Amino acid sequence: MDRLIVQGGARLSGRLRARGSKNAVLPIMAACLVADGPLVLRNVPRLRDVTTLCRILEELGVSVDHGEDRLVLHAAADGPVEAGYDLVSTMRASVCVLGPLIARRGRARVSLPGGCVFGVRPVDLHVKGLNALGAELRIEGGYLESEVGKRLHGAPLFLGSAHGSSVLATAQVLTAACLAEGRTVIENAAMEPEIVELTRLLVAMGARIEGAGNHRLTIDGVERLNGTEWTVGGDRIEAGTFLVGAAMTGGDVTVEGVVPEDLSALLETLKVMGAGVERDQDSVRVHASDRLRAADVTTLPHPGFPTDLQAQIMTAMTRAAGISVVTERIFPDRFMHVAELLRLGASIRKEGSQALVVGTEQLSGATVMASDLRASAALVLAGLVAEGSTEIRRVYHIDRGYERIDARLASLGAQIRRETQPSS
Repeated sequence: MDRLIVQGGARLSGRLRARGSKNAVLPIMAACLVADGPLVLRNVPRLRDVTTLCRILEELGVSVDHGEDRLVLHAAADGPVEAGYDLVSTMRASVCVLGPLIARRGRARVSLPGGCVFGVRPVDLHVKGLNALGAELRIEGGYLESEVGKRLHGAPLFLGSAHGSSVLATAQVLTAACLAEGRTVIENAAMEPEIVELTRLLVAMGARIEGAGNHRLTIDGVERLNGTEWTVGGDRIEAGTFLVGAAMTGGDVTVEGVVPEDLSALLETLKVMGAGVERDQDSVRVHASDRLRAADVTTLPHPGFPTDLQAQIMTAMTRAAGISVVTERIFPDRFMHVAELLRLGASIRKEGSQALVVGTEQLSGATVMASDLRASAALVLAGLVAEGSTEIRRVYHIDRGYERIDARLASLGAQIRRETQPSS
């Protein structure tokens, strides 16, 4: 099992290009199941989650060719329809194969998903949306099952919950609706950039969709979708992680290959905290020379502050002058990183869905345990500014969503190395 060793005190400086978006590429890969022809993807990040979904697609009879610079997926109209527990339980996003399977093959048996452990993340919106299209889903033995054996039908539906819209549920229903008979209108659809990119891909495949980037999506179903070629856009969460690291370390980092508008909430927060921010057409530069200042952040659906950057910005707040308040509106239990930050000397008090962060001038290196993907990244950032050495264990979490984060941070001047722990 690997671990990361980070020596504090280095200043991040330099340029790098964002890798392909993890949150975009997984629903895009699942869309191969509704394509009558190969789906050729470029700029696919080399991540554990991508590898896992490739294995799931292979179990579903998809031909997978993962080359050096492209991923080719080709799914037949007929084939296996079961995605088993062993793989699906390791990654929540793998549930995105459910809708495409039902839409094209008329049947599906997909294990209830797993993924990061930070509270209950129900699939009720997935079930609600697909049932509105005629999927007749049921849960039996830990599996979501459907045997409609016929074409889905369009319908008006509302994808809402107490915590707002759902990106995965929107992607799921959107993809299935493209092959449904008639018109589907999705109200309260997620507006995240990853949904906009999936919409653009489906249109390139022959889908008829209006409203990308809005809370209402209108889909007029077609009888077939074509294969196509697609270049996956840059990962705004990976980019945001490196930009927060630049601000924390008093550094100067430019990330290329991203849409600055997709990072607006983060960039405005960094400006409030005292960092310099410069935007270009497809790049963002963040630089800082003084100690950051406190700020308040509330996570919200896009264009609000992303929940996937909450742990990282909280880590920056642990060293900022003053008192910051973090309110988590998407996943109220997403504070697994707090206990580990306390081990490094942070001053944080959690109350319900809020955390009060009192900035301290110095963190102290220690051994910490990664609990989920974004918490792992936050602990790496903390190690960059902690006095002495920080050891992060269970880094398989971070490999799910960051491609070689140790090498990429080292290219910016970080003192970081990966080691393999001896098995006990």
